[in-house]
Amino acid sequence: MAEKMPYTSIERRERVVLQASTEADRATSGLLARLLAMTSDAALAFDGSGHVLLANEEAEELLGQAVKNRISVSSIQDLDVRMLFPPALGHAPKTDFQLSDLPFPVDGSTRRLLCASADSRARELNVRADRVQAPKDTYLLVASIVHDEEAASRERERLLEELSRANRRLSGTLKIVLGTIDATDVATLFTDVLQEISSTLEATGALLYLAESDGFRLYGASEGSNTSQVKHFFAPGKAFEHKLREVGGGLRLRVLDPSREELRRGELKVRELIDEETRETFRVRKSILPPYKSFLLAPVWFGGHIIAAIIVGWEFAKQIRRDDAQLLDAVASYLSVQLAGAVATLRQQRERELTELGNNLRGLILDAGNALEKDELSESMDASAQERQDISDNVCTLMSETLLCSVVPLRPNPLSENGDCLVDLPMHGRRVLPSELLNCHEEKSETSVVAISPTDDLGVWLAAAGEPCQGALIDLGIIGGARRAMLLLRDVEAEPFDELEMSFLRRLAEDTRGAAQVEEAHERDRHISQALQTGMRNELQKVPGVTAAGFYTSATQSAFVGGDFYDLIRLPKDRACVIMGDVSGKGVEAASVSAAVKTALGAYSWEGLSPARMVRLLNEFLIGFTRLETFATLFVGIIDLNRAELSYCSAGHPPAILARAQTGDLSTLDVQSGVVGAFREMEYRNGRVKLFPGDVLLLYTDGTTEARALDGAFFGEAGLREAVMAELPVGFDGLLDRLLARLDEFTDRHLEDDVALVSLRFDKIGRTTSD
Repeated sequence: MAEKMPYTSIERRERVVLQASTEADRATSGLLARLLAMTSDAALAFDGSGHVLLANEEAEELLGQAVKNRISVSSIQDLDVRMLFPPALGHAPKTDFQLSDLPFPVDGSTRRLLCASADSRARELNVRADRVQAPKDTYLLVASIVHDEEAASRERERLLEELSRANRRLSGTLKIVLGTIDATDVATLFTDVLQEISSTLEATGALLYLAESDGFRLYGASEGSNTSQVKHFFAPGKAFEHKLREVGGGLRLRVLDPSREELRRGELKVRELIDEETRETFRVRKSILPPYKSFLLAPVWFGGHIIAAIIVGWEFAKQIRRDDAQLLDAVASYLSVQLAGAVATLRQQRERELTELGNNLRGLILDAGNALEKDELSESMDASAQERQDISDNVCTLMSETLLCSVVPLRPNPLSENGDCLVDLPMHGRRVLPSELLNCHEEKSETSVVAISPTDDLGVWLAAAGEPCQGALIDLGIIGGARRAMLLLRDVEAEPFDELEMSFLRRLAEDTRGAAQVEEAHERDRHISQALQTGMRNELQKVPGVTAAGFYTSATQSAFVGGDFYDLIRLPKDRACVIMGDVSGKGVEAASVSAAVKTALGAYSWEGLSPARMVRLLNEFLIGFTRLETFATLFVGIIDLNRAELSYCSAGHPPAILARAQTGDLSTLDVQSGVVGAFREMEYRNGRVKLFPGDVLLLYTDGTTEARALDGAFFGEAGLREAVMAELPVGFDGLLDRLLARLDEFTDRHLEDDVALVSLRFDKIGRTTSD
């Protein structure tokens, strides 16, 4: 049989720790801990292997200080009891523990020992030790200084320290109470209170976590807390939540040092903790531990639920006093009502923040639609495309900053036939995202917002790529023939999107798809209206004896063709019909009404009807043609060259201008009637005027006279008359171009409405023409 190798001191210590933590009776350990805390003498408990199980503060000071001066330990707990006394003072024994190794008996009798004090001076102690009833061998040791004066001095110092500690705790508690009464500033609860708690308990730092539907989120930290090492979110049921519910009060916890084997393997993902109250040990993941060696954890209860948790910690290992835990429990109980109100306030603030974000995003989406409208009339298509890209970048930036996430748009992969996407990931750039990873997130609705977790297929793929692997997928479905979607990603250690944020994202997705559908309809209407306008091109037929010119320009601020139109139709017997109209609105409705009006008037003109009769019939037709509130202004004129006469009906249209060739005078055709298509019982009248050779008739739409300068002034009828008076003497040819040039100069090339102009010069009047 192989010889059993002796344990080294470290291995023996690890074995003893395991035996003490797994086999010691909890009730007995708790009772011993309470007894040791109550006695004013130095007292400790050790087991049959010589391992110190418990020690009160007096033992730490009287028996442990000399040891601490020799080796780097924060407590005598877990040490071999022989290290506290000569001859092994401060040195780990190399042999297994035997009761006979102790310099005192364990039969309850008193033995005087000469020991070293903290200042290396000799000091005589009275030491007693005896076995106590426990499942394993457990011994209680009590020590006191022999000299009464020194003992009295130490007791006075201890009492003064206790009194000072009590005063500090009372003062800190009063500051917390007075500082939070009727507090309306949430920052006071989350910062000042934590700072006061940390100072009162002389701790390294304090943290506050608020409970939400999806876990606990960090909402406050004292100045001494290193938040870069603090976990900001705990999922439900993780960390210490179950122990808080089980105990119902605060926990006093200490992180045990890793074993030599764990250090050798480098396996520090899991750490062992000890509950100072029950001496129970348990293991937790290192990633969820606060950055402290010893810490208090207190729940905040409200209405039978844990609404928050307060952590107060020390960066060094220490034996946390029970009255410190009781004080923190009392503060947590007092703060419950204030914190409940603060939670509601924070939720309202977050709702307002998300509402503001939604309004800003909707504005940017509308801006993107307006930029798309400008493409058709823009002098630089590249500029409009850049404008839309800038808006898209602004949308991503706003969402990223407010939602604390990376925004990753999904783009179609032109090289893929199965729906794979291209994504520009935040850490490693462009990757191909397989379509099957998106299909698992699809819902039946056209839009969907689905959470991404680190455990689903998409989250696992992102984690494998070294990317943030939780968040949300926003899928707008197929728009414009392509799938529109984006990923909102957060780091695995960050909190997932909460219920409030997910609801906001769903509303945003619906709004965005709605805007995109409007944009698609807008684009379809533009093509339809352009087709209608193309099918009803403004034409001026050649009429013997008449020289005609026409001009139409669409306002640069509109992407749709408008409702302005004109026509000149040659009729039998040296007659002609001139038409100019302006249909209200834009797009398909205006273009379709314009086409119908031109077609109807063309038909009426061949029937030999008077202008007023033609407009009256057209009014009936329009009222039945559309149920929308669309109307038109019209000028319809019948030119009779043989009789040298113009009969006309001006239905709500700007008055035509007639320039006399013989005198150079300008007159307006002032016989006016109401608009067309608005009221069934509207009355329409004819006007008549004689024509002479060389006379010029100018027709125009209201976009001409209502053109504005940058200072808001209108071009007006006076401005038009002045321009005609100035330009007509130059010659008839190019007259309309010169008038438009004056308009551009007046408005600085910023027309706000469509402009149509028609000029007719009557060259031959009387019976001098033939059919």
